[in-house]
Amino acid sequence: MTIQIFLIPVLSIAGGLLARYRIKRNRAKRLRRNSEIWSIGLYEGPDPVTLAPAADIVNPILTAADVTDIKARFIADPFMITRNGEFHLFFEALNEKRNAGEIGFAKSRDLKTWHYGSIVLKERFHLSYPYVFEHEGEIYMIPECAKSNAVRLYRATSFPSQWRYETSLIKGRKRHSPLFDPSIVRHNGHWYLFSYARKLNNLHLFTSAELKGPWKEHPASPVVKGSPSFARPGGRVVSHEGHLYRFAQDGIPRYGSKAWAFMITELTPDNYHEEPCPGGPVIAEGRENWHNAGMHTVDAHRMEDGRWIAFVDGLKDSRI
Repeated sequence: MTIQIFLIPVLSIAGGLLARYRIKRNRAKRLRRNSEIWSIGLYEGPDPVTLAPAADIVNPILTAADVTDIKARFIADPFMITRNGEFHLFFEALNEKRNAGEIGFAKSRDLKTWHYGSIVLKERFHLSYPYVFEHEGEIYMIPECAKSNAVRLYRATSFPSQWRYETSLIKGRKRHSPLFDPSIVRHNGHWYLFSYARKLNNLHLFTSAELKGPWKEHPASPVVKGSPSFARPGGRVVSHEGHLYRFAQDGIPRYGSKAWAFMITELTPDNYHEEPCPGGPVIAEGRENWHNAGMHTVDAHRMEDGRWIAFVDGLKDSRI
């Protein structure tokens, strides 16, 4: 009886402390959420890893305020594809009401003036990182949808506004499988897919002879192990002067602080090697207000005149 009497106040005190901790933690989360806003900008450079703000462009080129069919908290993860002389840009729009990402769309003819279209893809689970690409005349998208426990492939049935789920390339449990920020590339007749396992900070690599599979894990996978700075994909895998380059978003000292580039020196169904590009991060926080706290996505494209442009996102923290 004495032990029971003693335990009751102890448990009561512990419960109160836990409740106050949770209240404080949730308050801090709300403050951070309301203070941190992502938007989209445009950079350019002589190659995909040497980038600076584009001339004659006012960044950001798109913000959450441009999204008209939902109340968006922020927009991020830009991926572009050109069609019929226009630049078609897809991105995550975080729906304030649902607290879930949906895929939005905007287009431009001159890269300066952008016209928002609509939300073009919405699921019951969170969507982001809309990696859009063309293959054999069809337009495909692989958005991040880790909460679905799969890497899912979509095809445009009426570009750019209608998309149909085709198949799952990889399946697994969100907490244990590499399902985050899947980034695909076709190289020397084979498909390769980079994807991030968040719990272990590993970058996994998969390969397939056909886009729709079957996919198998590469013998060298995971190609990056235990790195919160260099493992998570941060944009489109691109080719330049005979080499592929991949981008990695850095989670140190905070999520989305900057992005690094790696030159892939060997990529076959059996072997993989890469080396970091010199010169520091490709993109990072800057003095301008719209990206004063970080940047984490690079979608680079070579223009007809030889220069490169890159759609990037920037994090604004109003507390800074």
